[in-house]
Amino acid sequence: MFAPSRQDARRFFFDTWKKQQAGHPLSDLEKLLASVIAAHPEYHAILDRPEQYGEREWLPEQGETNPFMHMSMHLAVEEQLSIDQPFGIRELYQQLLIKHGNEHDAQHDVIDCLGEMIWQAQRYGGGPDVNVYLSCLRGKLGLDPEHERRLNLKDMDD
Repeated sequence: MFAPSRQDARRFFFDTWKKQQAGHPLSDLEKLLASVIAAHPEYHAILDRPEQYGEREWLPEQGETNPFMHMSMHLAVEEQLSIDQPFGIRELYQQLLIKHGNEHDAQHDVIDCLGEMIWQAQRYGGGPDVNVYLSCLRGKLGLDPEHERRLNLKDMDD
């Protein structure tokens, strides 16, 4: 499986932004990224200066949001929604759309929950837990957690 380095991933962001600005044709993935970038004008100045921001660290403990991580999470959410994985995320997202009235705020709720799941996996060890993810989304909608635990990929190895 392809696992780009941080530099490769950031270069993809910079290059896509440059191509989009120049009106060059974009691949399907670049088109998706361009739509994410368009929804984040606060990051355009960063993407205009790869030499300044290509290696920069954004530290959460200093209250900073890493723009590349943030936009990458938008891409991850788009992929999850397109294939409804974890199963049921698309339905919960539709409810978040109704709640917020726009895609961007609904996606930010999903990103918050995705980040929570990743943080818990890092803090407590083990892989990502789909139950944490979906319970968080249900909580954002004021719904109770599911009663049946969903099987995680890590559970299938046991």
